[in-house]
Amino acid sequence: MDRKLTLYILIGMVLGVIVGQLLNQMVPADVIKADIAPWFKLLSDIFLNLIKMLVAPLVLSTIVVGIAHMGDSAALGRIGVRALLWFITASLVSIGLGLVLVNFFQPGVGAPIPDVATAAAAVGEVKELKATDFILSIFPKNAVEALATNNILQILVFSIFAGVALSAIGEKGAALVKGADALAEMMLQVTGYVMRYAPVAVFGALANVVAASGLAILGTYLQLLTEFYFSLVLLWVILLSAGAVFLGRRIFALIRYIRQPLMIAFSTASSEAALPKLFEQLDRFGVPRRISGFMLPLGYSFNLDGSMMYMSFATIFIAQAYGMDLSVGTQIMILLTLMISSKGIAAVPRASLVVITGTLAMFGLPVEGVAIILAIDQFLDMGRTATNVVGNAVATAVITKWEGMLEVEEPEVVDHPHAPAHTAADGRAGLELDESNFGEGR
Repeated sequence: MDRKLTLYILIGMVLGVIVGQLLNQMVPADVIKADIAPWFKLLSDIFLNLIKMLVAPLVLSTIVVGIAHMGDSAALGRIGVRALLWFITASLVSIGLGLVLVNFFQPGVGAPIPDVATAAAAVGEVKELKATDFILSIFPKNAVEALATNNILQILVFSIFAGVALSAIGEKGAALVKGADALAEMMLQVTGYVMRYAPVAVFGALANVVAASGLAILGTYLQLLTEFYFSLVLLWVILLSAGAVFLGRRIFALIRYIRQPLMIAFSTASSEAALPKLFEQLDRFGVPRRISGFMLPLGYSFNLDGSMMYMSFATIFIAQAYGMDLSVGTQIMILLTLMISSKGIAAVPRASLVVITGTLAMFGLPVEGVAIILAIDQFLDMGRTATNVVGNAVATAVITKWEGMLEVEEPEVVDHPHAPAHTAADGRAGLELDESNFGEGR
């Protein structure tokens, strides 16, 4: 199944759309919402829960082992500086491109304005965004709590401390490094098991969305969808072209290797869902774990290119819908605000909406305008989440090449080890068996 996982995921996507559309046309909306949608949602939620089970131990063990094996704190600092430079540049390009294109296309002009009371109820309470709160949230007060809540950014901070400390104490910490290495291998093995369920989860996720909304809603928002996805394609071209400057022809191999995590991210609308598979595929592309273990968690907090483009696009779209002409200075301030407030949202599907509502409130824009895009946000989220995966894959591969650490490629699909089955002991190995177990007639 591992060798045909891409095909099975595609089949799950197509079947999900077909089944969802049939149900949308043939079954009343209230029946779908009450009796059918929860079961489809269950299929995808099981997968997302299993992924969340993997993320914390995988990130912790991978970063600790990578830093400990690197054995050079100066190299770690250099990689971190280069990564942040790439992330900041990519973030500015993503948000800036979104602002330019949304001003060029003007998709919000003439968009339907929702009823204020209904829209306010749909959006809910908006919490004020504070830069100080975000900075404080980076540093864990309890490492166990960070692991329990899958806070990738806090896990990253703790793991860096642990990895550098283990590197410093040398042989005394060898047992912990070996244990962390074994934990990382175990979690990647479990990832192989969980990914076999991915096609079912993809089917459930898409069937749920299409059954609730129907494909007809895409026609209603055709202009916004077309222009936004065109913007994403343009961003992909920019990111992959920048990657090609460093990687040369290997950029095409990178695209081939990340197909599976890309489709998982697209169909589930969660960047976190693709993280374990992305680790595995970048390993095979030639990125050593000491780089990917540091870069991917960092990128999932600071390099969400698709989400940042969407947030700039959506914020100005809402202002256009309400006929509000924002100055260049205000738009630049919005850009900088989104740069800060968009960090650490990869683990939560549709969390971009929370950031958008907070930004709207901060600049005195109508928060209820978010209700305009609520109906198709899932379809927008799928594209921006896939873009997040592309951006982080390219960034990780580029930094690896920049550091001169890119390894030779492995086969795109490698069989996972299999647990022993049908052994001669038949599960009785190591037991002092009572001979009466094997008496006459047994």
